[in-house]
Amino acid sequence: MLVWYVSYGSNMNAARLGCYLAGGTPSGGRLALPGCRDPAPPVRTRGCELPGGIYFATESLVWGGGRAFYDPGLPGTAAARAYLITAEQFSDVVAQEMYREPGEDLDLTAALETGRATLGPGRYETLVCAGELDGHPLLTFTAPWVWTDVELLAPSARYLRMLATGLREAHGWDPLRAGAYLAARPGAAGTWTAERIAALA
Repeated sequence: MLVWYVSYGSNMNAARLGCYLAGGTPSGGRLALPGCRDPAPPVRTRGCELPGGIYFATESLVWGGGRAFYDPGLPGTAAARAYLITAEQFSDVVAQEMYREPGEDLDLTAALETGRATLGPGRYETLVCAGELDGHPLLTFTAPWVWTDVELLAPSARYLRMLATGLREAHGWDPLRAGAYLAARPGAAGTWTAERIAALA
């Protein structure tokens, strides 16, 4: 089964996702990833948007500073990148996001049928299905809470550089547009400006 894994965070950067698929340490990251059982590259990739928005919270062990989370209840749209991969690869990406060893297939039934399924209390253990594209489900993962329930935390420069590069790859945005988008997200707003983020590239 093929699914669209929709990334709204650092995995918008194709090289970063490659570490989740084939193993390795991303540029600027602190932790090595074991990779998926199937290290094959995505069948296809394309820029897309999710209804809602992203915010930054909780300390990242990989990047320092806040992580990106998706909240469908935020106004507007979240810029994202969709990768067509197998359901097994998607399961292994989710496991690695939770610092677990890959190897166990997730039951996607509830997420596909209802649009949302919380598999556990972890920060990336809530699956969201945002519809279909070309006959394949659009799946992402986020926290079980909403953005107002958690203390916001500004992201690090290394993390923002990875996100900005991913936005440019996926959507063809220039550095200032990518910077403006990220600087306006809750957690980054008031700490980062579009110009400072654009200068990170």
